Amino acid sequence: MTRILLVEDNEMNRDMLSRRLSRKGFEVVIAVDGLQGAEMGIQGGYDLILMDMSLPEIDGWEATRQIRATPQGAAVPIIALTAHAMAGDREKALAAGCNDYDTKPIELPRLLEKIEALIGKTAE
Repeated sequence: MTRILLVEDNEMNRDMLSRRLSRKGFEVVIAVDGLQGAEMGIQGGYDLILMDMSLPEIDGWEATRQIRATPQGAAVPIIALTAHAMAGDREKALAAGCNDYDTKPIELPRLLEKIEALIGKTAE
């Protein structure tokens, strides 16, 4: 089963997205802030990370940089999630080490396409 680390501080977003991904056949593990997300991402064992960019403790940009700085985090695909779709945010996410970028509110079909493109698997 494909394991996804969802790093999201908003409980409503976290619950909605984790339930929808679980129904599609993914195993979803949750981190509630940037520090926890970075620590869990560095520990490894995930096929993909969904990283909110606006997080408490440390933001998603810094959490991504910390994950990328480790051997086990260097290759895991990371998709940035943000409600702030400002000019340059996609480039900033890619520069921080994210493989892709998606805006909130999440459109599940679009996000699933990005997940499939990065991990080469489709959920049921």
